[in-house]
Amino acid sequence: MEAPAILTALWLILRHPMPGADPAMAQSRQKAALRDVMLNVTIVILIGAFAIGAVTGEKGLGELSGFVIDPFRGVLCLFLLDLGAVAGSGIRKEWRLLSPGLLGFALAMPLIGASLALVPALAAGLSVGNTALLVTLAASASYIAVPTAMRIAAPDARPEIYLSLSLGLTFPFNLVAGLPIYVQLASLGA
Repeated sequence: MEAPAILTALWLILRHPMPGADPAMAQSRQKAALRDVMLNVTIVILIGAFAIGAVTGEKGLGELSGFVIDPFRGVLCLFLLDLGAVAGSGIRKEWRLLSPGLLGFALAMPLIGASLALVPALAAGLSVGNTALLVTLAASASYIAVPTAMRIAAPDARPEIYLSLSLGLTFPFNLVAGLPIYVQLASLGA
């Protein structure tokens, strides 16, 4: 689910250079944007993992579970602690960057994403549970893969902004207010 978001973000970053960038360099970079996006390390790993999983199936997963599945929880905990530390440090130092517009975006975008997913879900006749799941996924921010990809691909991006908004506002909003709204929306098709 996150691969399209990563591809889009990387393509936009490479396609639209920073203001004041050298025009010749910007044009050269735009020509290479698609190649860079498709060969980005995060995308190659995600697509490679999909391909390996498709080829090896359950048997391959069983053989790799000691290497992939078992350590995942511990690594994920450490990773999420790191994300939280980056967000917390950024808020402490740069809280003035979180403008009312950005705060509003972090709360409005889940509702926009949910609304955009609701129409095709209802049109396809999905069950209430599947509609609620699709709407919830469309309303969610990426909390793992995209922040990692952006930290690597866009080192000038401000993690104290995007992590603070996704982890500090969008995620709690979805848990407290969003989920009941999304289930209610999914019930419209019943």
